[in-house]
Formats: sequence, C-alpha cells, structure tokens
Amino acid sequence: MTENTKDYSASNLPYIAGITLIATLGGLLFGYDTAVISGAEKSVQAYLIEGLGLSTWVHGATISSALIGCVIGGAISGLLASGIGRKKTLLVAAFLFFISALGSAYPEFLFFEQGEPTMGLLYLFNFYRVLGGIGVGLASAVSPVYIGEIAPAHLRGRLVSLNQFAIIFGMLVVYFVNWGIASGQSIEWINEVGWRRMFLSEAIPAGLFALLLFFVPETPRYLSMVGRDEEALKVLTKVNGPSVARQILADIKNTVEHHSGKLLSYGRIVIVIGILLSVFQQFVGINVALYYAPRIFESMGAGKDASMLQTVVMGVINVLFTVLAILTVDKWGRKPLLMIGSVGMAIGMFAIAGLSYFEIIGISTLVFIIIYTASFMMSWGPICWVLISEIFPNKIRGKAVAVAVAAQWAANYFISSTYPSMMEFSGAFTYGFYGVMSVLSLLFVWKMVPETKNKSLEEMQALWTGEAASVQHKAPAMAAKAKV
Repeated sequence: MTENTKDYSASNLPYIAGITLIATLGGLLFGYDTAVISGAEKSVQAYLIEGLGLSTWVHGATISSALIGCVIGGAISGLLASGIGRKKTLLVAAFLFFISALGSAYPEFLFFEQGEPTMGLLYLFNFYRVLGGIGVGLASAVSPVYIGEIAPAHLRGRLVSLNQFAIIFGMLVVYFVNWGIASGQSIEWINEVGWRRMFLSEAIPAGLFALLLFFVPETPRYLSMVGRDEEALKVLTKVNGPSVARQILADIKNTVEHHSGKLLSYGRIVIVIGILLSVFQQFVGINVALYYAPRIFESMGAGKDASMLQTVVMGVINVLFTVLAILTVDKWGRKPLLMIGSVGMAIGMFAIAGLSYFEIIGISTLVFIIIYTASFMMSWGPICWVLISEIFPNKIRGKAVAVAVAAQWAANYFISSTYPSMMEFSGAFTYGFYGVMSVLSLLFVWKMVPETKNKSLEEMQALWTGEAASVQHKAPAMAAKAKV
C-alpha cells in the first residue's frame, strides 16, 4: 500500500504538534547558540584577542570555534542516534548546551582570574564553545530526523520545516536578547559584563529542553530497528490511528530487514547528494550574514544600537520567509523552492559584491542583504533539512545523516573562519564568491536532487534500491524518475 492511499483521518494532530514543538527546541538552541556570538564577538575580540595581541585570523577562528564542535557532533550523531536512540541523543545535546552557556559566560571559573586574559583562558573559552558546538551538531542532525520519523508523510515537509523555523526563531530571540542587553549601555560595560550575560542567557532554553524531552517518546523507526516492535506500534497508533499504524509498521519492518546497513549499501549517489546539499547550504555564505551581522551593518555606517536593531529587523524577515517555506513545501515541492531560492541568493550576493566594489554604502546594501537572506530562509534554510531527514533509507539514515551534517559543519567552519581574511583581501571578491556558489547550487538541484513531496520514508527507499552500480552511474536519470 502506498503512502498516498493510507487514510490519515485518525491522526492525532495535537499529540503530533506537541512532540514536534518539543523536538524543535533542539533547533531553537541550534539557532540560539550559533547566533549568540553575533552580539558578543566584538567584546570577545577586545578581551581575548586584542588583549593578547593576537591576529585577525585567531579572531576568526575563535568566533567560529563552535563550528569545530558542530563537525564533531554531526560526525558522532549517527553513532549516538543508532546506539542510544534519537531521544537520548537529544538529551545529551541539551546537557552540552547548558554547560556551554555557563562556561562561555564565565570561562575564568575555578582556573583563572576575571579581567586578566591569558592564552589558557582563550583555550578554555574555545573549549566551552566547542562543547556547545557538539550540542548543535547533535541537534542539527537528530532533531529533523526525530521529527521526520514521527511525522505522517503528508505533514512531514511542514513539520520538519518547523525545525528550521525554530532555528531562525532562536536566532531572532537571541538578537532581541543581545539588543536588550546592549541597549543604552556603554561599550566598556558591554565588554566587561554584557557579553557574559548574552552567553549565560542560553542556559534557560537549554534547561527547558532537557526537562521537556522526558515527556516525548522514542521514534517508531528506531524502536523497530532495535526489535521493540510493540513500543513502536504504540507510538504509531497514538500518532496515526490503529488502522494505519500496523500498515506503517509492516513497511518499516520490510525496509529495515533488507540491505546490510553499511553506508554505501544503497549506492554512492544518495550519499553524494546528501553531502552536496549540506555543502551548498553553507558555501552560499549564509552564516557570514548571521554571525557577523552587527559588524556588517556597522561597516555600512550604522551606530552600535542601530546595528543591533538592523540585525533584529533581519531576524524578523528571516522568520517571515521561513514561514513561507513551511506553508508551501508540501504544496510546491522541495525542488522548486530550492531553485527559486538559489536565484534570489545569487541576485542578492552579486548586487552586494557590486556595491562593495564601487564602495557604495547605504540602504541599498541592507535591501540586498535582506533579499539574499529572505531567499535563503524560504528555500535552502528549511528545505535542506527536510531533504536530509527524508532522502536516506531507514537502514542507513543515522549514519548517512551524520556524514551529511558533518560535511555541512565543516563547510560552515571553512566559510565562517575565512570571512575576515577574505574581506581584508576584497569585499567584492568575497560576496562574488558566494554569488557563484548560489548559481552552482541552482545547477546541482536542477540536475541531481530528487523530488520527495508526499513520499513516505519507505517509498523514498525504493528510489535507491536495485543494483548499486546502476544507481551510481545514472544520477540524472534517477533524479528524473523521482520527479514522476
């Protein structure tokens, strides 16, 4: 029986919504942790970088150090998700978020004296940021997988997209928090106290996430894979109703009992597509706009408070266009949204590159930054996570998502840490590079990415079954077949 013939009228929508909202707190913390640095990075530079007489490269590496943890977290997410389960992996992430918030705010605790920067203190600050990054890496991989494995197929795109909404909402929340902490305060106070409060604020949502996770179930796909079929059936029944639950469990059992579970047992092309989705999501330069937003706006002539406020405006735009993606992803499909977004990002970045080349600074730059980020948020932001959560077969999903997410964070680290030195070389070249990547992302989606709208996770597996060699040598044909 195909997914489209199943009757989901008995679906327990309030229960599904409750589980999804708790799981998306992982996404909110992902956004919160990655964006909190935008308000604190100049204070960290003044305290730990300039205070020690270190270079711009060290500054870029420190601001991006959490991304090292993200790579680690993404890489180990498959082992943890497959070994201890999706739910317990999210609990580990919540604990790491909490410890990172406390340690990043007061890295001097126990070992160093406050107000006296040393290389040891710099290393410890980076250690706490890396811990938070591991939490981000785990949450970024497992939260969408958790939602995707719980959600019915006809709601999966929207529900997984809610994770991206939570990421962007987390960024918006921390933009407001940073703005509220910095508003009306002197630079000296911010550099001494304010930046610490920015980091410390993350402990509140991290603690709430850990607490609420005790009230959600493990995913039925994981339960089935470890032989706990009765528990899996109970969750499926509560989510989908009794008649559909047994059909879905039968489909799950069929898919997890075939193939070895080795990463390449369904061919290389599915892994390559997952990796390239992740890499292009970062190589278009989105996290440069997110991590360095206040600095970018200050370079356009805005004052401290105005730059923070413009960052909040950008955050609001991001939320609105993420909502647009949520409302359209299950109607328009994944590929059209990705391609439209690539075009918008290319227009925005090439325009910013031109303005930078001619040294034109003003409202036009803000407009094109908004065009760029809005295009990303309605497409590559949420849709990349939707595809990563659903294109991989059940048997290898944990491992394959780990590879894709690790590649994503490695690409993120490369792009974010090289931004300061690239800007020293040429702003026009930097933004032009991101524009070229946007064009290449368009060609990649057009040629290689399959459409997954309204397909069950088990039906998606059929795309990659058969002779592995045939799959590997016929990527365009496979993509065309998926669109039918």
